[in-house]
Parts: sequence; structure tokens; C-alpha cells
Amino acid sequence: EVSTDDPETAFCTLANREELNPEEDSIHHCLYQFTRNETLTETNKLLCDVCTQRHCGPKNNVKSEKKYVYTNAKKQMLISLAPPILTLHLKRFQHAGFNLQKVNRHIKFPEVIDLAPFCTAKCKNVAEGNTKVLYSLYGVVEHSGTMRSGHYTAYVKMRAMNNHLSDLVLRGQSQASETEPVKGQWFHISDTHVQPVSVSKVLSSQAYLLFYERLL
Repeated sequence: EVSTDDPETAFCTLANREELNPEEDSIHHCLYQFTRNETLTETNKLLCDVCTQRHCGPKNNVKSEKKYVYTNAKKQMLISLAPPILTLHLKRFQHAGFNLQKVNRHIKFPEVIDLAPFCTAKCKNVAEGNTKVLYSLYGVVEHSGTMRSGHYTAYVKMRAMNNHLSDLVLRGQSQASETEPVKGQWFHISDTHVQPVSVSKVLSSQAYLLFYERLL
């Protein structure tokens, strides 16, 4: 979706992202890097239709003469619609020469995460004046092994029905809800083996996929 916004507010977020100072090897740092402001220059300049028309005249002459005007620009990816379910997929591989190598380091992630610093100031389904967009963790997928072989296991929280989440999914309505983690018991699932675990065990896992549900 392409839209024209006021340059002064186009890169504004619901909460001040500069106050985050995210810790490295954390999910906050991953989100901060993914949504950082980028400057497009030199070979990355943006094709500007307005500049092209101003320089070459009417559109019908532009294509025939092929005189396109490129300009420096700023680019930033922000969340414009906060989802009922947030799924975060961590890139667990890196290039090592001509081969792919698995990234095994632990990435810290919280029970409750606030997406407001990564949401546009005009986020469509966030009430005006609200500076928090909270999500509660309810599932983690973990991979053990290498790039060639391995095993997937999961951590899942068994919790009561979230009526607020149902309203979001079915009707797209957003109302204030609790701001603490959804209460429930965590379980570790590996094939047919299921056993209860503590939340500290979950938060120390080597996450590959993270699943959060909307609170606020």
C-alpha cells in the first residue's frame, strides 16, 4: 500500500524507540534493527515519479524518452496494523563461504512484549492516545541439531479462553485488557512426550519461532 504522509510524521512511532537502548542478542534488538531508518543513496536511490514528470514533462513523453529521475530517500518498515497473533521467525542461519551455518546463540525474549516502538504513529487498530501495544507469549518452537538434520520441539502454554483475543480475531475490535502475562501452565512437547515446565525453562530455550497473543 502506497500512501503520501506528512514528512514530519511519516517516520513517527507510537512510542519513542530511541529510549529503548535494546540489549544485543535480544528480540527487542532484532526488531529495532529490522525497523531501523535507512537512507537510500547512490545505486539505491528511489525512482521519483514527481521528479521525473517535472524534469521530462507529461507522462506520455516519459516512457518514450526513458528519462527517469532518481532521488535520495529514507526508508523505514513499521507495523501499520497490529495483528491479533504475532509470529516472530528468527533467522537461524548464516553464510560461511559457500555453505550455510546454523546460528546457535541464545536470543533473549520476554513473556510480555510491547510493539509500540515498532508501530507507525497512525497504527490502524490502536486507540488514539494509546502508547502501548502489548503481547503475551504462548508458544515457542525450538530446533536442535544442524542445518542438515535435527529435531523440532515446542513449548506451549495451556491457558483459559481469551475473550479479548476472540473479539480481535472475529470483529477486529481493540479494547483495553490485562497487561500482565496470560496465566497458564507451560508444557514441553517432543513428539509423543509432554511434560510440564517452568517459565524460566521456556525463556532459556533457543527460540526459532515465537508466538504472542494481543493483550492491549
